[in-house]
Amino acid sequence: MQPQMQATMPAAAPKQKIVAFLLAFFLGTLGVHNFYLGKTGMGIAQLVLTITVIGALVSLPWAFVQSILIIMGKTTDSDGNPLV
Repeated sequence: MQPQMQATMPAAAPKQKIVAFLLAFFLGTLGVHNFYLGKTGMGIAQLVLTITVIGALVSLPWAFVQSILIIMGKTTDSDGNPLV
């Protein structure tokens, strides 16, 4: 009996901390950094909030805080992997 070969998916490239920070700092209100990190739900939430007038007041500080958390190394991607 021959051992079966199991196909494995290659590991995704780790997400870059500086890329995530720049996206959060400059395009954070649109949720672009969350889409980059694979956090689609949060990205959609920020995008929808930004479209509304009242929500934009919430989305701006939210993005600013997230950019600080990213640069401090307190954020992971959607799979829980740390940013490099």
